[in-house]
Amino acid sequence: MENREPIGVFDSGVGGISLLRELVKIMPNENYLYLGDSQNAPYGTKSLEEVRRLTLENVDILLSHGAKAVVVACNTATSAAVAILRKKFPDLPLVGIEPAIKPAVLYKQNSRVVVMATPMTLRQEKFQKLMKQYEDQARIVPLPCPGLMEFVERGELEGERLKTYLEKLFRPVRKEPIDSIVLGCTHYPFAKKMIEETVGHEVAIFDGGNGTAREMRRRLMVAGKLTKSEKKGTVSFLNSRDTEEERELCEFLFAQK
Repeated sequence: MENREPIGVFDSGVGGISLLRELVKIMPNENYLYLGDSQNAPYGTKSLEEVRRLTLENVDILLSHGAKAVVVACNTATSAAVAILRKKFPDLPLVGIEPAIKPAVLYKQNSRVVVMATPMTLRQEKFQKLMKQYEDQARIVPLPCPGLMEFVERGELEGERLKTYLEKLFRPVRKEPIDSIVLGCTHYPFAKKMIEETVGHEVAIFDGGNGTAREMRRRLMVAGKLTKSEKKGTVSFLNSRDTEEERELCEFLFAQK
C-alpha cells in the first residue's frame, strides 16, 4: 500500500494558506498538513533568535506528525531559519518562500518596483542580497507593512479600516508611478483585491506562491517522494491558537477564490 505521508506547510499564522492553495493546484493528489502559529504571530516584529527558535519548534511538530517534506510558507521564517533547517535536515525536501522580485523586475525594463514585506524580512541579509542582485535593472522600493498581516489574521480582507490603512501605507511611495508590486509576505495575497483598488489595476502584482509550489514538486520528484496515487489528497489544519474560530478562519481563507 502506498505511503501517503503529508507535505507539511508551516506559517507564522494563516497567511501561508495562500501558498497552500498553490500547492494543492499543482499537486492535488498529495495530502497536506498546515500548521499556523497564530498564537505567536506576527513573526515580522520579533527578534531573529526568537523567530529561529519558533520555526525549528514548529517544523519538529510537522515532522512528528509524519510530514515527508516541509514548506516554510513565511518570508520572515524563511529569511531567519531556512539555512539552519537545511543543515539540520539534509535529506528532507524543504523549500522556503522569498519575495518574487525577479519576475517583477523582468516584467518591464527600468521599472519602479515596490516590495511589500514585514519590517524583519526587509532587514534580513537574505533580502538585502536579493535586492542588490536586481538594483541595476530596476528601482526597488522596500515598503515595510507593520500591521497588514494582522488584518488577515482577523479575516478582515476588505472594508473601510483596511482601505484607510492601505491608502496611508502607499501615500509616500505613490508620489511617483509604480510599475509593479511584490507581495513579500504570504498573508498579503489575501489583501490583493484591496491593494489593487488602492494603487490601480494597471499596476502588476507578483507573489512567490506559484514558483515555490513548483519548486516543492521538483524536489519531491528528485527525492522520489511524489505520490503515485490518483486519488484527491486531503488538507488538515493545525494551529497553535487551538480555537473553533481559528479553524473556521483557516477553512474560510482556504476557500477564497
